[in-house]
Amino acid sequence: MRRTQLRRAAPPSPVRARPAVEIRPARMDDAERIRDFVCGLSLKSQSQRFFAGVTRPSASLLKSMITRDDRRDALLAVVDDDVVIGHVMGYVTGDCVEIAVVIADAWQSVGLGGRLVRTLLRRSCAATVSMDVLGDNRKVLSMVRHIWPDATMRVSSGSVEIKARNPFAKFAE
Repeated sequence: MRRTQLRRAAPPSPVRARPAVEIRPARMDDAERIRDFVCGLSLKSQSQRFFAGVTRPSASLLKSMITRDDRRDALLAVVDDDVVIGHVMGYVTGDCVEIAVVIADAWQSVGLGGRLVRTLLRRSCAATVSMDVLGDNRKVLSMVRHIWPDATMRVSSGSVEIKARNPFAKFAE
């Protein structure tokens, strides 16, 4: 069994300059980078994104996180020779795109999640956006309130179902 060395990007620091963050579409050759990223997340971050801990991501999970087609989009935030520090994906059904986002623990609360979400939504032609967020995920709920102040939120079994208008959708006039 081949062991991959887990590479984590240095967190932003006020003392030293942050590395430049590139946001790019996921590629099929990103599976190992995504595996390292998911394994490097804290149990709390894994649970908030996947609603469970993910100690060993399955091949099907990794594939779903990088697959892009006419209904799915996936973007990565990368630094330092393609080390993944953030991931967002969207799945379009009708006129709605359901999104999910996760940021490496050391890179949370610096605006990267919002940047990833806005980039994904600009690429989508869906009129509305939806997401399910655990009720205790204050960081994402705060981001939602900032990006979509008029979003509807419905609590159901410990999670919050969010629906909002995609502010970047090109509406017919």
